[in-house]
Amino acid sequence: MTTEPNPKQTIALEFPHAWQAEILPARPLILPKRHFTYPGEAEEVERGALEVSIRPEAVHAQAFLATCALGFRDPAAPTGIWSTPAPGTICAVAGGYAYLIETAAPERFTMLHYRPVLEVRAAVEAGLLLFAGHRSILAWGASGQAWESAKLSDEGVTMVKIDRGCLHGTGWEMMGDRERPFTIDLRNGALLSAPGA
Repeated sequence: MTTEPNPKQTIALEFPHAWQAEILPARPLILPKRHFTYPGEAEEVERGALEVSIRPEAVHAQAFLATCALGFRDPAAPTGIWSTPAPGTICAVAGGYAYLIETAAPERFTMLHYRPVLEVRAAVEAGLLLFAGHRSILAWGASGQAWESAKLSDEGVTMVKIDRGCLHGTGWEMMGDRERPFTIDLRNGALLSAPGA
């Protein structure tokens, strides 16, 4: 199920999840008792930050507010929340900065090194959440990062479709000034056909 609460935010819950979350329109005037800032204490993290109220379903876990620092204001950089292959983990993306947060222990999180992430796509049958950057794709599984592809593009990767355990997409080739198709095996990130092949 994917919904669009407004043109700038995505809520995509294709994977089973053990939490409830709501994107808030603004930071609450009174902060809740449990408040976590990602990636940590940073200057002006509030400006444009994604504010998410999260209620874990784990026993003894408490609700908390996640303030996720904004990466870029460019509309090409996604913002929203995604369920992940790990039911207790939420993925929050703020202007292309992606945070994977363990909802039962929100002090534990991973910030992806793609800055920005340009597209997020669930590959449910493969048990992966896929992140496209400018030059490659990173796959996140139930235990963390599953693989990262080889270079697919000089500047811009597009995930086109998932079919029979493979991801098909295109990458822009600078020398030829054109889009080149590629195919990736979702089991291990291996290129089955590469740009220019």
